[in-house]
Amino acid sequence: MLLSEFDFDLPDNLIAQEPLETRQDSRMLVVDRKTRSFNDGQFSRFPEFLSNNDVVVLNNTKVFPARLLGRSETGASVEVLLIEELKPMTWLTLARPGRRLKNGKQIFFDERLSCEVVEKAPDGKVIVQFATNGQFESILQEIGKTPLPPYIRRDGINIDTDRERYQTVYASKRGAIAAPTAGLHFTPSILDRIKNTGASVAEITLHVGYGTFEPVRVTDLTKHKVASERYEITDDTSKLLNEAKRSGRRIVAVGTTTTRALEGSIANFGQFVPGHHAADLTITPGYKFRAVDALLTNFHLPQSSLLVLVSTFAGHDLIMNAYRHAVASSYRFYSYGDCMLIL
Repeated sequence: MLLSEFDFDLPDNLIAQEPLETRQDSRMLVVDRKTRSFNDGQFSRFPEFLSNNDVVVLNNTKVFPARLLGRSETGASVEVLLIEELKPMTWLTLARPGRRLKNGKQIFFDERLSCEVVEKAPDGKVIVQFATNGQFESILQEIGKTPLPPYIRRDGINIDTDRERYQTVYASKRGAIAAPTAGLHFTPSILDRIKNTGASVAEITLHVGYGTFEPVRVTDLTKHKVASERYEITDDTSKLLNEAKRSGRRIVAVGTTTTRALEGSIANFGQFVPGHHAADLTITPGYKFRAVDALLTNFHLPQSSLLVLVSTFAGHDLIMNAYRHAVASSYRFYSYGDCMLIL
């Protein structure tokens, strides 16, 4: 299929700029793959769609303040987004304005933290080497900003109002540069209600990186490749999931990152294998899902790899019709927006 087949019109006013006051008040479009239909609902009813045999799988990654605001030697403003630590104190980054950053260029964030441009990568990324007067992690925690997607606009650069809300309530493993946004709707009371249904709750860890959101740069999706990301499945989680598959229990994935990790494990090993692994699976039309039976997900960008994944799971026409309905019904889109439950 062509990337252009995953386009839709989205008014700017439907892109959620702020989280709702209460997480669980989000709307939820319920999509039924068997009947090829969808219905409007509320996320607060999510536990009602579960049975006592289900396993709900969460991604417990935790966003760290990966966005740094600094100045070059000439005083020009520079923004650096940490993507991946290549070795101690050396990071692959996205930097703006990247075209002005030459090898050897110094960037200063405060009196304790600076970096030097080491290399310009071919795809526009920048490798930098940090120097600190103190502990890098504690300085980063203090002066770093929440790495919000570019479609969420913030006027103030000195106040980080998103540090708590751009994080799931069950986040525990630090390392993501973006939140697994389907999980942002959950509250402790929703998790309690899920457990009260008799359903099991399991956790995996996939640190959401730039590859999850990198623009698709091909027109033919057979040539598309999503960058690999690391994930971890614990012994207990792998045992629970493998037993669920053997006994025909339903696995409900919360988010596309969870889906990619679970499907990647089955694709590579034929089962859920504990340990640290690479999620190197690219899901495009024609892929047959073997791990995930139901999916909770937010609404994604037009022509994005995440929309392609969701469409592959539920069917292209059904999802595109559901998206057009969501636009017409004024659902809130993207990270702080509403969600979709695909059964």
